Amino acid sequence: MFKHILVPTDGSDLAERAASRGLELARILNARVTAVTVTEPWNAVVTGDAAFGFPPADYEKGVIETATSVLARIAEMAKAAGLQCATVHVKDHFPDEGIIAAAKDNGCDVIVMASHGRRGLARFLLGSVASRVVALSLVPVLICRSSS
Repeated sequence: MFKHILVPTDGSDLAERAASRGLELARILNARVTAVTVTEPWNAVVTGDAAFGFPPADYEKGVIETATSVLARIAEMAKAAGLQCATVHVKDHFPDEGIIAAAKDNGCDVIVMASHGRRGLARFLLGSVASRVVALSLVPVLICRSSS
């Protein structure tokens, strides 16, 4: 069935619960796992006058520290489950684009990820990374929804 599972994470509790599901699936299928976190370009995060108070070098340092921590957590979970887990930090991409690129670049054949399950105005205003990944991915996407 699936041989290589991509587990995207943003470090949230919801993403961690989805990662747990992805790791369990990997264990059952004896599949490889790659965890990915994606960080947006500096100029997409900070615009206008705020950019002067938040230098790119500080942003870059913070991004690397956060990505390292987030990916280490998933690697720890994989180790506890008896799995090896490669980690990938995709920088300077929007999350949906980075997840899809990571799946392609790493030869993953399924993506297991979280979705907040927002509807209506909240979905319109906040967007949905999960829905864009589902729409654009060339490999199957398993969505783990929040219970709230």
